[in-house]
Amino acid sequence: MTTFIHRYELDRTAPTRAEAARDLARRALLPGLVILLGLVGIGFLITGPLGGLPGETGINDALVDSRTPFLNQVSFLISLVGNTEFVLGLGTLVIGLVWWRTREWWYAIVPAIAVALQAAIFMTSAAIVARERPQVDQLDDAPPTSSFPSGHVGAAAAMYFTLALMAQRIPNPVLRWLATAVCMVMPFAMAWSRLYRGMHSFTDVLFGFLNGALCAFLAWRYLRREVEPQTRA
Repeated sequence: MTTFIHRYELDRTAPTRAEAARDLARRALLPGLVILLGLVGIGFLITGPLGGLPGETGINDALVDSRTPFLNQVSFLISLVGNTEFVLGLGTLVIGLVWWRTREWWYAIVPAIAVALQAAIFMTSAAIVARERPQVDQLDDAPPTSSFPSGHVGAAAAMYFTLALMAQRIPNPVLRWLATAVCMVMPFAMAWSRLYRGMHSFTDVLFGFLNGALCAFLAWRYLRREVEPQTRA
């Protein structure tokens, strides 16, 4: 686990662009295709033989009954950090700062890989599966994409889990643990927000979360690094 988390510190060798592109294709894009096929298959199972999982409506109904003006505002603010504009802005800022601080472009682009891979898988699977959104009072205007999987939750998981890994380089232990805790909590808060606001069913946010988390994992290991002690020796 330690070698996985610190792989870009253990091996700071600069790859060529051709090496990075080759590793990206083999270690992120191809596994991403497997994730896409899995999501599409699960989506068809939910909308087909499982009849849309009508039992999930109880979760949405319970959250609708629990709404208050305060929670409406909190859920609105949480949802903002998963929309396209915010994720693109945050990603651009992080990439710029990390590139400036480390001079390691191959490391700085990791958040972009995670978010872009997640977005490609989400948009393609949502267009193919075309699951309808929950039949409850929705607090947001429904975007043109379908309900399965959740793009907001996927983007939050891809971005914030990647940032949690990057935060392990922060020297100050208090700041490091604070940044890690915030980043780890955000995807779960986003999942609650999208359910609370009536925009998704439970399985939508579940598989959106898995999509984002897996894309963060693939992005973090997209580049081959020499991290084992015997290899470094």
